[in-house]
Amino acid sequence: MATPFLHAPTTAEELFERPDDGYRYELVEGGLVRMTPAGAEHGVVTARVAYVLQEYALRHGGVCCGAETGFVLRRAPDVVRAPDAAFVAAERIPETGIPRSYWPFAPDLAVEVPSPSDRAADVQAKIVDYFAAGTRLVWVVEPATRSVRVYRSPQDVEVIEEDGELTGGDVLPGFRCAVKRLFAP
Repeated sequence: MATPFLHAPTTAEELFERPDDGYRYELVEGGLVRMTPAGAEHGVVTARVAYVLQEYALRHGGVCCGAETGFVLRRAPDVVRAPDAAFVAAERIPETGIPRSYWPFAPDLAVEVPSPSDRAADVQAKIVDYFAAGTRLVWVVEPATRSVRVYRSPQDVEVIEEDGELTGGDVLPGFRCAVKRLFAP
């Protein structure tokens, strides 16, 4: 059941124009959700994921988005999620170019790197939001287990262990990466 607002829900545009207060936010059902700063391990893993996605984008087209890039997943009330890394296929980039504000749609690939303080239910809610908005692939990169959960839908999940290989399926054709490459030695 939705919680009633004491004030009007926040829009994606209002979130984008919000003065910097030292925190980062996502927007869920029009409500601001403050995100805590990431730990060092999280930052390193996120950077490694973004690096391999950037390598792919440079060779095959599309763009890799780093952490904190907003994607408008739904309107009225607005949902803006900021995956730890993301990929947008070249053919989906608007003719006007990369938006100055948030992407007006879901990424083709969303990547989440859970922090120790993240609740499993919150990560699952993000996965459901991504797929409901049109994301075709979600990777949940788990530093604690040194594995990757590959979601092709909220119910279709495969776990790839550290000694395995991550592929991009039809979302990232030809992408291959050893899972161990994503984690610090």
